[in-house]
Amino acid sequence: MDLDELKKNHKTSYLAEMLENLARKEEEVREMMEGDDDLHELASQELKSLQAERESIEKQVSDILEKENEEEEFPNEIVMEVRAGAGGDEASLFAWEIAHMYEKYADSQGWQWKVDYESKNEIGGYKEASFEIKGKDVYKKMRYETGVHRVQRVPATEKNGRVHTSTASVAVLPIRKKVKFEINPADIEIEYSRSGGKGGQNVNKVETAVRLIHKPTGLDVRSTNERSQNANREKAMMILTAKLQQIKEEEEAKKYAGERKEQIGTGDRSEKIRTYNFPQDRLTDHRIKMSWHNLPKIMEGEIDDIIEALESGKTGSEEE
Repeated sequence: MDLDELKKNHKTSYLAEMLENLARKEEEVREMMEGDDDLHELASQELKSLQAERESIEKQVSDILEKENEEEEFPNEIVMEVRAGAGGDEASLFAWEIAHMYEKYADSQGWQWKVDYESKNEIGGYKEASFEIKGKDVYKKMRYETGVHRVQRVPATEKNGRVHTSTASVAVLPIRKKVKFEINPADIEIEYSRSGGKGGQNVNKVETAVRLIHKPTGLDVRSTNERSQNANREKAMMILTAKLQQIKEEEEAKKYAGERKEQIGTGDRSEKIRTYNFPQDRLTDHRIKMSWHNLPKIMEGEIDDIIEALESGKTGSEEE
């Protein structure tokens, strides 16, 4: 084990020091065994005891590093973005319903749900919104939700009873502790504005809302719901970093897609993944060719069966 590396990690630094002390004691005992035959048996027993202690500590270190690796692959914090697609007001209402579905599911899992930014239209639907979700296994469970969600139903405003098709897109961005690249500050343009909505008197007087534009990619990130400008800037930077990381991972996923047969899609926001057919009370996931019924319950966050099917990689034959 690389003790120098273990010392840099606050979770293993004290164990690294214990291993160092044990190594010194083992060396002293070995010297004692060589210098005095009368103490050989006693020293031998002491050495066995020290080695057993060392193995126990090394096991603790391995467990901590293994857990860290798992948390790095499946972090317990994500940002979810929801955007209305084709379909005008109906698409924005559907985007709101999708966000509501995930919020109810997050609540059932005991996860924390926080609004980072939301842009609503006149009827209360989402043009776009982003949310921060924290909790155990949040990315492991939600990682397959990225893509285009399609709804087929008769809108409330439709007088002739025709079924309309609208879409909303979802992006799930894992927040990783270890970032593999640096963002050049010169590549970022920052805009400040006044936050809208709730927040008391200061909300319309102080420019706390932050918008970041990453010039090389054109990525646009907003954070409006923190109390201060600095906090919103930090949150926006966290989301931008996650987006850039996701782009990099998507490129790698597409590159090796042929070798990853177990992968469900590419995780691309433009990929149509699911249809919510209200006249037939059916949700179909096109990647695994499986369908579920009882859309009213599904839209209230009862999506455990869907999440589990995607996690297990099951496939069916029931398509639209």
